[in-house]
Amino acid sequence: MIEDLKKDIKELTPLLIEWRRDFHRHPEIGYEEHRTSSVIRKFLEDLDISVKVYAKTGLRAVLKGKPGGGTVALRADIDALPLKEEGDKEYKSENPEATHACGHDGHMAILMGTARLLSQRKEQFKGKVIFLFQPSEEIIPGGAKKMIEEGVLEGVDAIFGLHLWQPLPTGTVGIVKGAMMAQPDAFSVTVKGKGGHGSMPHTAVDPILVASHLVVNTQSIVSRNVDPLKPVVVSFGTVKGGTIYNIIPGEVSLTGTVRTFDPSLQSLVERRLKEITEETCKAFGATAEFQYEKGYPPLVNHEAMVDLALDVVKKTLGEERIRDIDPVMGGEDFAYFLEKVPGAFLFFGMGDGMEFPHHHPAFDLDEKALPQAALLMTGLALEFLQRNE
Repeated sequence: MIEDLKKDIKELTPLLIEWRRDFHRHPEIGYEEHRTSSVIRKFLEDLDISVKVYAKTGLRAVLKGKPGGGTVALRADIDALPLKEEGDKEYKSENPEATHACGHDGHMAILMGTARLLSQRKEQFKGKVIFLFQPSEEIIPGGAKKMIEEGVLEGVDAIFGLHLWQPLPTGTVGIVKGAMMAQPDAFSVTVKGKGGHGSMPHTAVDPILVASHLVVNTQSIVSRNVDPLKPVVVSFGTVKGGTIYNIIPGEVSLTGTVRTFDPSLQSLVERRLKEITEETCKAFGATAEFQYEKGYPPLVNHEAMVDLALDVVKKTLGEERIRDIDPVMGGEDFAYFLEKVPGAFLFFGMGDGMEFPHHHPAFDLDEKALPQAALLMTGLALEFLQRNE
């Protein structure tokens, strides 16, 4: 069957590229993926696969094989980032307010290709394959949680997903047993001082100065409050304040992120951030408004499903494609699915010749990864169903 799949994948490759580029030209951000969802739905219905809408723009499509067997779900995220694209590629985003700078356009094409391959083989397996096209992965609390709340995992025995990954060479696979991706929390601080003229700082309470000390002081959380053998990240992403060079503003706003794998460390960092913010501001005569938002839970792969995935990689692509990787501090709301049913999430390399990282406005992916990833996703579904007949 693998050789037949490889033959069909080769013939499917031009379509995979065409689908991916079409999505890239027409990116839509979380819960606004109306065109995207419509295109995918028509494609699935043309394959005679039943489709229902979940979480506003998400889709759950059910492909039935022969009676009996288990049910496996495969997921792709469909949203783009609120980012203006840079570069001159022929399939550049036509939406100046969004771009697929993370690879979700490729994820959709891969899962569509997988659906087509499996629909052509529905008489060869027992069970069901559920295709989940999920909205709003990039925006906390994420579309996965909402889809689950609406019952999208009903009857599902296992779930698999992948992320095209620029740090890995094209066609290679990285996966981790247990915790693989971190909990991505967000926080914001508004430092409130007293505005004044830049020439008379003694009459003001300078929130820019306070914010500067705050950024420095909070770095002591990781270096002095956390076990150095345990990974934690505290990063500021924005600092905003002021209108002109000679005015001390009345307030400055800051936002940042915390990344952890351990709930106890997450609580520690949240507490210390609040304490250091309040005490730093107090020392300068300023006040602070502090808000903290918990993100997705850590993504934790199930050991048995990782073993299954590795077996499929060996059968479809070859054992030499497997790469040992460390957990990463990025977040992913696929974690919610893994809290409910056994499954695994993997990174699929697409980095050959790709200079720019994920979330960069000039990000792109090596399209040679698309057919290989579709082969792997198809293999994952067939292998699980075969083992659960």
